[in-house]
Amino acid sequence: MRARLKTIVLATVVGFTVSSVAITAAEAQQRRERVLVCNKSKAKNGAIIGGLSGALLGNTVAGRGNKTEGTLLGAGVGAVAGHEIGKGKKKCHYEYRYYRNR
Repeated sequence: MRARLKTIVLATVVGFTVSSVAITAAEAQQRRERVLVCNKSKAKNGAIIGGLSGALLGNTVAGRGNKTEGTLLGAGVGAVAGHEIGKGKKKCHYEYRYYRNR
């Protein structure tokens, strides 16, 4: 009975040792790197939205004979402002990526 218990314990220990060596060998095939990842800038969307809203506001504020000039000026100013506002909202974070060694 005791010999059988020793055999079972020894087999269990050997099994855990072999599995941990196999996992370590698999992990040795990969390398881990810390990478800075940034979301895309929203500057293009900001320029479009700013240009449209600036054109509407410029058309509304402009005098009677100057609707076209007010629209164009408002669109230009709105597009530049929207681009700058959208450019400032870039979010970056670090993450770990795994690569296989070759």
